Amino acid sequence: MTTRDRRRLFSGLGFTSLWIIGFSMFLLYPVGASLFYSFCDYSILKKPVWIGVENYQKLFQDDVFWLSLRNTLFYALFSVPLGMVVSLALALLLNVEVKGRPVFRTIFYLPSIVPLVASSMLWLWIFNGQYGILNWVLTPIFSLWGDTPPAWLGDPAWSKPALVLMSLWGVGNSMVIYLAGLQDVPKELYESAAIDGASPWRRFWHITLPTISPVVYFNVIMGIIGSLQVFTQVFVIAGGIGANANPLEGYPARSTLLYTIYLFATAFFDLRMGYASAMAWVLFLLIALLTWLATKVAAKRVHYSS
Repeated sequence: MTTRDRRRLFSGLGFTSLWIIGFSMFLLYPVGASLFYSFCDYSILKKPVWIGVENYQKLFQDDVFWLSLRNTLFYALFSVPLGMVVSLALALLLNVEVKGRPVFRTIFYLPSIVPLVASSMLWLWIFNGQYGILNWVLTPIFSLWGDTPPAWLGDPAWSKPALVLMSLWGVGNSMVIYLAGLQDVPKELYESAAIDGASPWRRFWHITLPTISPVVYFNVIMGIIGSLQVFTQVFVIAGGIGANANPLEGYPARSTLLYTIYLFATAFFDLRMGYASAMAWVLFLLIALLTWLATKVAAKRVHYSS
């Protein structure tokens, strides 16, 4: 390496030094520390004691761990596809040239920028079994069969579907990404297909969907990651806030005890940081596995324009 190359290297490192320091302190070190603590008995108040893979062994023998994992996978299994369909449908509707289109786009996007705590408190009242507006609307319908609307968050059978329904509130972000992708679909393809007599469904299936397939793939990956890491909404809406409230309590038969809630309670209420670190790394591996599977499935179905 010449003197000029070394000078350029040091200049580049000097310009990026703040980012390197911030990355090392706030990301690289915490990640490395959590990996180390996952092999330790660590409770913050005492020094970590190396115990090897004991945390991971206990983890897979923990019934609450499997329960929280099942609840999370149930939530992801329904919220991700449903959110994809709803956001894409809204994007297609808002891509039609109608009067006041910018206003409609703004209206459908606004819920996604509402603070999560505020929107969760709103949905907490919507799902109220006695005074909620949702049951007020559904009561006349259920009365036709001589039944009453569900208690939603108070009923273990309906609590997870309620969370899935609430997740549709924030589809505005993916809707905007779909809208951006729809702008890149060549209009001449639609015109040629219309001349050949293709129906709107065929035009969507054979033109729109293949063209925006990279956008669909991106939203699927982001949806998988987001659904497995959901925390704030469930923590607020399922009664996890309070002066001395333990997140493991107050849930209907633990039906809404998601993985991140259990991880949080283990770390900051039970003070089992080593065990919680092991949970975090298992979640990371699960997300990496599902992302890899989604990438393999989408390999021959995603088309990039040259």
